[in-house]
Amino acid sequence: MKAVVITGLDGTWEVRDVPTPSPAPGQVLVRVRACGICHNDVLATRGVIPFPSVDPPVPGHEAVGEIVEVGAGVRTRAVGDRVGVPWIQGGCGSCDHCRRGLPLTGQTAFLCAAPATTGFTVPGGQSEYLVADAAGTVPLPAGVPDELAAPVLCAGYTAWSALRTAEPRPHDRIAVVGIGGVGHLAVQFAHATGAETVAVTHSPDKHAAARELGADLVVGTGAELAAAGGADVILMTGNSHRAAADTLPALRPGGRLVLAGIDLAEPFAIPPGPLPFFALGQRVLGATHAGPSYLAEALDLVARGLVTPRVEVFDADRVADAVRRVAKGEVRFRAVVSYPGRG
Repeated sequence: MKAVVITGLDGTWEVRDVPTPSPAPGQVLVRVRACGICHNDVLATRGVIPFPSVDPPVPGHEAVGEIVEVGAGVRTRAVGDRVGVPWIQGGCGSCDHCRRGLPLTGQTAFLCAAPATTGFTVPGGQSEYLVADAAGTVPLPAGVPDELAAPVLCAGYTAWSALRTAEPRPHDRIAVVGIGGVGHLAVQFAHATGAETVAVTHSPDKHAAARELGADLVVGTGAELAAAGGADVILMTGNSHRAAADTLPALRPGGRLVLAGIDLAEPFAIPPGPLPFFALGQRVLGATHAGPSYLAEALDLVARGLVTPRVEVFDADRVADAVRRVAKGEVRFRAVVSYPGRG
């Protein structure tokens, strides 16, 4: 089969011939139709986060397709099922974390001794075929095209989990910082809940798009957000703790700032202000993929037409160009690689 292989640390992405896998007990074989490119794929390629440990290093954790074969013991999935394969497929089942019996979430990826993470510890979805733990796949709603379902498996999952982590209340004002792959979906999710929604982006060329996505107000900085009355919930979807701290003075008393991006260069710091942080009843929260039920909710909102991922679709032979554009921030707003292929 054809698959995308990362040629090495800080290397290019190339389409190569690799053996077609077969499902082991408990696994399914998925004929991939589309797979999104996450910024974390770029970080892994550069070694900023761990380079894929699987050999060959096939990236991709936003894969969608249909099941063409099931392994022994699989009862919850069948040939012909249309599924998505997100980042975290499962845990080892025997470590201290797994023995707690918690739902399969992003915490599994960080706390399990040997997690199965798509495109990192097991082969990814930038390929014609992909084996995955059956329990780690998610059914896809009918009527959602492959190229629109793919970004929900990580970007949408992250955005919706962050919003749910904030526990928004009626009449809360929600601000989304960073209007990229995750942020453009967070704006739509917030708008879909009926909340007054503010987009915060330093890119003037994204202001019109943010309004089209459902933002009631668009500002460029945390100071501008504060001047506009602040927000009860701030969702930090970008990869800068400095930008997150810049918005903290705009957080209203009792507000929640949710960190949903990865910044490995700088710590998060609470800036000094006219009033001490402890006196305002505010919270700073971390968010990751919060469980299969949250992913199902995000997909349902897309299926109902309340949220629509904005994507640029690339053929597999253009994958090197696609990942280059993702790395440079040139994609509006999610790159998806198509694998129409055979069968």
